Formats: sequence, C-alpha cells, structure tokens
Amino acid sequence: MSQTAIYGLSTIVVRMLNFLLAPLHTRVFLDQADYGIISEMYAYVTFLNVLFMYGMETAFFRFASGKAPEDHRKVFGTAQLSLLLTTALMVLVLLVWSDRIAGWLQYPGHGEYVVYFALIIGFDTLVNIPFARLRLEGRPWKYFSIKLFSIGINVVLNCFFLLPALLQQPDYFSFLGFHYQPERAVGYVFIANLVASAATFLLFVPWLRQLETDIQLWKKLMRYGWPLVLIGLAGMINETFDRILLKYLLPGSLEENLAAIGIYSAVYKISIFMTLAVQGFRMGAEPFFFQQSSSKNAPQVYAMVMLYFVIVCCVIFLGVGMFPDVFKVIIGEGYHEGLPIVPVLLFANLLLGVYYNQSVWYKLTDKTLYATIIPVAGAVLSIGVNLLLIPIAGYTGAAWARLLCYAAMVLLSYTIGQRYYKVPYNLRKLGAYAVLSVVCCLLGLWGYHAFNGNDATFLLRFLLLAVFIGFAWWLDGSSLLRRRK
Repeated sequence: MSQTAIYGLSTIVVRMLNFLLAPLHTRVFLDQADYGIISEMYAYVTFLNVLFMYGMETAFFRFASGKAPEDHRKVFGTAQLSLLLTTALMVLVLLVWSDRIAGWLQYPGHGEYVVYFALIIGFDTLVNIPFARLRLEGRPWKYFSIKLFSIGINVVLNCFFLLPALLQQPDYFSFLGFHYQPERAVGYVFIANLVASAATFLLFVPWLRQLETDIQLWKKLMRYGWPLVLIGLAGMINETFDRILLKYLLPGSLEENLAAIGIYSAVYKISIFMTLAVQGFRMGAEPFFFQQSSSKNAPQVYAMVMLYFVIVCCVIFLGVGMFPDVFKVIIGEGYHEGLPIVPVLLFANLLLGVYYNQSVWYKLTDKTLYATIIPVAGAVLSIGVNLLLIPIAGYTGAAWARLLCYAAMVLLSYTIGQRYYKVPYNLRKLGAYAVLSVVCCLLGLWGYHAFNGNDATFLLRFLLLAVFIGFAWWLDGSSLLRRRK
C-alpha cells in the first residue's frame, strides 16, 4: 500500500472512530444545550490551533523537504523549540485567566472547561511537528498507529465515563472506583480528550531531548509560517464559526441558543459520509495531479476526474440525503428536528470537494496567493450571510450560509483558474448531474414527508437513486470502462 493511501486511510479511520462518539453523546446529553457547550468549545479550539501553530508545520515541511533524515534534526529542533516556548506561554495565560475567560463565554463557575482545553491544545500543538516528521521520513505505519492509539483512548474513555448515564446505572463502574455524576457530564468528554492528547504527547517526549536549533533558520521559518495563519483562520471561519455565531445571533435565551448549536452540530455529523469521500479524494488526488502535470493531456485528465468525482458525490448526496429515516439512528431522538438541513450540509460539502478538485490550477501555476484570497473571500461572505440569516432562520440559515460560501468559492476559483490554467470541464454534464441529484432528492423527500415514510416511499426513493445511477452509467459509465480497457 502506498504511503499516501496509508495516510488517507489513517485520516478516514480516525474520523470514523471519532464519529462513533456521536450516537453516544446525543443519547447521553438529552439536554441539547449540553451538547451545544461541547460543540462550541471545540469550535474555539479550531481557531486556537491555528494561532498556536502559526504555520510552523507547513514551514517545517518547506525547509526539511529534500534533505537527508539526519538533516531534519535542526529544522525539527528549531521548529519544536519555538512551539514549546510559545505554547507554554499561551497555555499559562489561558490557565491564569481561565475563570475570567469562562465568564466571557457565559459559563461562569466553569473555568475548568478553559483549563481542560488549554492543556488539550497545548499537547496537540506539541505533537504536530513530530507527526510531520514521521510523514517526511516515510514512516506511515507508525504515524497511523499513534493516531489510532490516541483516538482509541478518547473513544474508550468516553464510553467509560458516559456508559453509566446511557444505561441509567451511575454505579456501573463502581468496582473501578468511578461513580457517574450528571453535573460533570460535559467535563467528562473534555477529560477523555485531555488524557488522549497527553498520552500521545508522552510517546514523543524522547524526541524532545537535545533539540538542535538555529536562530537564523528560526527567522526563516517564522517569515514563511506567519502568513499562513490568515489562510488557516479563513478556513476555520468557513468550517466552524457558524457554531459560535449561533450562540450570539439567535434571539432565544442562552439555554435555547446552546440547544440550537447542539442540534446543528449533531445533524452535521450525518454529513460525515460526504466529508470522508472528500477527504479520501484529497489525500489521493494531489499526488496524482502532480504526476499528471507533465502530460500534454493533463487538463483533459483533470476534467475527467472532476466529472467522476461529482458523480460519486451526487450518489452519496442522494444515498444519505433522501433517507433520513435510515440515518437518523446515528443521533439521539432529541436531535431529529434538525434532520431537514442534512441535504443542505451534504451538498455544501460536495461543493467544498469541487473546490479542492479545482485547486490544482494554482498549485501547478505557482499562483498560491489565490490559496489565501479565495478562502478569505469565502470567510467574509460566510460571516455576512450568517449575520443575515441566523437571526431569521436559526441553524437552517447557518447551513445555507455554508452552502453559499462554498458555492462562491467554487465560482471564484473556476473564473480565475480558467485564466491561468484552462481545464476543459464539461459544465453541461456537471450541471446536469447536480440538478438531477437535487431534483431526485426533493422528490424523494417530498414523498417521504407526504406519506409519513411508509414502505412505498422507501421504494420511491430507492428508485430515484437507481434512476440517477442508471443515468450516470448510461451517460459516462460505459465510456469509463472503455478507457480502462
């Protein structure tokens, strides 16, 4: 198995294992506001991760690539020592100000939440460069095993802490000295993550001995890394900022707004099937794109890849979006009211995948400035649309804001990209597949709701899915087989 495939597999496996926590959390946290607290705190973490790293991981790859393993040490040591010092300082600030920050977040008396996450972010920051070094030195299985070890601890501890609540037996693990306390339920989730992050950090402690450093190299790393912070923050705005905005823009009470965040975050988990497809594509496509770049037929190949990528994603969109009665089992019943936005979230992630597919143009033409401009433009639009729609439509508005943001990024990337690197995308076919999938989904959901989800509507939806697949096979499936021959 190629290294790229192993890294892609590790990413997918880790996401899937983390996804398994959704059925547990949404059945334990019957008060959606509690799940909203968890979701909001993790949203803040995504932004802090960018600031804590300040582009140092990418800078490490830039200055260590192409060098012998023994030459990685100085780059590794310089980057790691920089992160050790800055992380220690920022974690200390968060710890000292934990109670005040908790008050600002409207969680008075819960300074421990800030303490947990300060330590989680700190440990996670300090393992990023070691993980990057494993990738650089071609040790994918060690990378995979440590990632699996970390998420495994998190999942096991979540089950240990929360299973007594699910079984309604607080003393279920009393023989191990643990008694479940409902008022600490949210904190248990954070503690599980903290233990997993700390354990992962301990595995890399031997790497931190005798770090070789170079002040001139550090200046180069900083100059290269800092501009990447803007890209990272823009990406996080597009990905998670809507959860934060829901809390402050919705007209309800704090409890009601947190409940909305909880519902939105829970139903977003169902869109993981599209997310995994996009993530798997990204891991495999980028090396392939660069391999093909020297071929005179490269633009035609890129166009073909886009076509089949969209077909597969449309099948996922229909297979998940049309069957809420099947996929609703993933989340607890108290979160089912948010199911109508699942198709919107699925299609938004489809568009994000299209954007990643398109991004080959600025990588091949060294127009990487647009890797900043386009996400930043998307972030500005995302904030503006969220500010407009959330007070009116709640988390439904947030879902549509996400879709419009990614649609704008696709349009902007296509318009600019065709000027610098023309790829003959078949817009007519791509549009036909997108429109047909949306029409089929709307018809299927109309039947499901009009006839209360009986067996006949299941058959109708299955037939609509079959119609789309049959149409795609008739139009492009046979030609794909001919190419393979």
